[in-house]
Amino acid sequence: MNDTWNDKTILVTGGTGSFGKKFVEVALEKLRPKKLIVFSRDELKQHDMRQRFPDNAGSPMRYFIGDIRDADRLRRAFHGVDIVVHAAALKQVPACEYNPFEAILTNVMGAKNIIDAAIDCGVPKVLALSTDKAVNPVNLYGATKLCFEKLFVQGNFYSGGDGTRFSCVRYGNVVGSRGSVVPLFLKQRTAGKITVTDPRMTRFWITLDQGVAFVIRSIEAMKGGEIFVPKIPSTSIMDLAAVIAPECQVEDVGIRPGEKLHEVLVSEDEARHTREVEGMYVIEPRHEWWNDEHWKSESAALPEGFRYSSDNNADVLNREQLEALVAQTHLAEG
Repeated sequence: MNDTWNDKTILVTGGTGSFGKKFVEVALEKLRPKKLIVFSRDELKQHDMRQRFPDNAGSPMRYFIGDIRDADRLRRAFHGVDIVVHAAALKQVPACEYNPFEAILTNVMGAKNIIDAAIDCGVPKVLALSTDKAVNPVNLYGATKLCFEKLFVQGNFYSGGDGTRFSCVRYGNVVGSRGSVVPLFLKQRTAGKITVTDPRMTRFWITLDQGVAFVIRSIEAMKGGEIFVPKIPSTSIMDLAAVIAPECQVEDVGIRPGEKLHEVLVSEDEARHTREVEGMYVIEPRHEWWNDEHWKSESAALPEGFRYSSDNNADVLNREQLEALVAQTHLAEG
């Protein structure tokens, strides 16, 4: 792997977020790129991150203040970059509902700026992080991510046959990330009561380490145009509550606006042009520029009527696995 990456310059948008920090940690330890650029708009978070990952002489680290809404700043930042990992987003569902124009400017117009800047600067590869909420969206955040995916897939047509390649990864809830229910339950249990929005709810789960590993694998495998979906486990919200707070009262507060009972990572319609590969599904684009032979030799077509959702997932976390997941989150927070 090091031979593939150690002459590369990598830029991570939203690099001071949960994913960005873990990606930087893994990249420095395992990939050892020539240069690793953190692009974000928060100078305090960059200052804090610099204490852990310094950019002193001899270090591959660089820190770049900027906003993905600023196309000119992106063009400056992308100069000489080989790989862009696009993780910047407004992702809190209630915040996006209350601030819809801001969500669109960052998640949709920001995606357009990333695509334009990457093509203009000749960046070879861009991988963008999406979400299960882009599938049959019921909230604005999911709708912006649906547009986001469409833009990045079709960006391959704009860049031409030998230009920048764009692909996406799509996965579910990240354990312990900002807004995750696991740290919420850990905090609530000290008061003797936890809240659930609906006891029937199920969710996909992935750890930060797994997410970063999947992104790296997808970058290495991408031809340009794919949406990569990892095979990950599910759990019910009540099973999770029973492990985290077995002695606590559980209050049903009702489903929130824009919230789903179950999550879908591959819809039935998408499954008709999805290939199953070891450990993941590859959603292929339905455009005339796509070569259908790219994945055929190492994958299998999905059966008619297939749908990959958290309520029909064969991989369900048992109690021991849930306890390990919660312990890992607790340790990371501590």
